[in-house]
Amino acid sequence: MLKRMKKRMTLVLLVLLTYGFSFGQVDVKIIEEGFIYDEAPFEECHATTLVELENGNIMAAWFGGEYERHPNVAIWTAEKSGKTWSDPKKVADGYVDENLSYPTWNPVLFEMPNDELVLFYKEGPSPQEWWGMYKVSIDDGNTWSKAIKLPDGILGPIKNKPIALSDGTVLAPSSVEDDKGWRAHIEISKDQGKTWQKVNIDHEGDFDVIQPSILEYEDGRLQVLCRSKQNTVATAWSEDNGQSWSKLERTELLNPNSGTDAVTLANGKQLLVYNPTTKGKDWSDGRNKLNLAISDDGLNWKDILVLEDENEGEFSYPAIIQSEDGKIHISYTWKRKKVKYLELELN
Repeated sequence: MLKRMKKRMTLVLLVLLTYGFSFGQVDVKIIEEGFIYDEAPFEECHATTLVELENGNIMAAWFGGEYERHPNVAIWTAEKSGKTWSDPKKVADGYVDENLSYPTWNPVLFEMPNDELVLFYKEGPSPQEWWGMYKVSIDDGNTWSKAIKLPDGILGPIKNKPIALSDGTVLAPSSVEDDKGWRAHIEISKDQGKTWQKVNIDHEGDFDVIQPSILEYEDGRLQVLCRSKQNTVATAWSEDNGQSWSKLERTELLNPNSGTDAVTLANGKQLLVYNPTTKGKDWSDGRNKLNLAISDDGLNWKDILVLEDENEGEFSYPAIIQSEDGKIHISYTWKRKKVKYLELELN
């Protein structure tokens, strides 16, 4: 991963020297679009995550089972080589014994600075009672270690991917949902995930937020974008590598109480996948539209691609990454039945 970080920093410098920070007209080219699988050994799926492997392939993960919260819900992966996805493969579950099994939730794939591939996920009967788990792979996800429980009070990245700073420090965006409300925080590790420090994000403020994503800026600032109950994507900023955060504020981005994901590109621009609506009466209301937006400052956003726009149906819980070749990869829940995937190129 350190080699990748050096290559990414070189690419950022070259792009900035050549093009500066201005957008101009953003052209989006869809290279590939489709479903990761057509048939699977589970009824429903949700909560996708993406990572680029050391071999250059893309791996996706999600949870799938009879329905969300069912004890048989497990974590599944698939790997993309060329234009072909492997069949879904079950890699983690909450099985205890023949009389007890817990559902699993919200996988997050991330390559640690020491090049270990980590699969973070949650296990437990509900988001109010779950706990953090992880597995490690040293062979690009072909095999995984046994499941390991994170320390008490540490949940791991709750939906969206961590980031690694230039010194190898890992920041995992996380949150809790309990009888005290929704609150976001960052979990920080300086030793490849052996120990973690927890830093709260505005727990005394007016926003109920979960599922942050982290963006980086050339001047060293960090930004989080959070799902909220207030019909907006909420944001906060850090100027000390995540050790403290400003108060949460409203953005111009709509949010129907649904997960988003964002990524900082090699050229310094920011991309966000989100539902550009507000919440209706039902839980899935507002998830029938899904857009891709771009920004250079994290404050002013422009929609550049409509991913989904139907009168009904759920398109939600996206994941977005940029691979080493500069391509953009997006996945998301498609009507709780399939995982949709796109590969894009921005010009």
